[in-house]
Amino acid sequence: MNQEKIDRINTLYHKSQAVGLTDEEKAEQAQLRQEYLAAIRQNMRGTLNNISIKEKDGSITDLGKKYGNIKEV
Repeated sequence: MNQEKIDRINTLYHKSQAVGLTDEEKAEQAQLRQEYLAAIRQNMRGTLNNISIKEKDGSITDLGKKYGNIKEV
C-alpha cells in the first residue's frame, strides 16, 4: 500500500471526526481499510515465514517450510 492511500485513510478519518462523511466517502474508507489490512496481513505472513528456530539438539526448524506452505527451492 502506498503512502498516498494511507494519507487518504487518515484524511477520511479526521473528516469523519470533524464533520462526518458522505455515503461515497464511507464506502471509500471501508475499501481502503480492507486494502490496508490485507497489506498488513501479507507483510506479517512474509515476516513469520522467514523465522527459523534452533532446536535444543542443534537442528534448525524453518517455520515457513513447516507451517507456511513454503516449498524448498
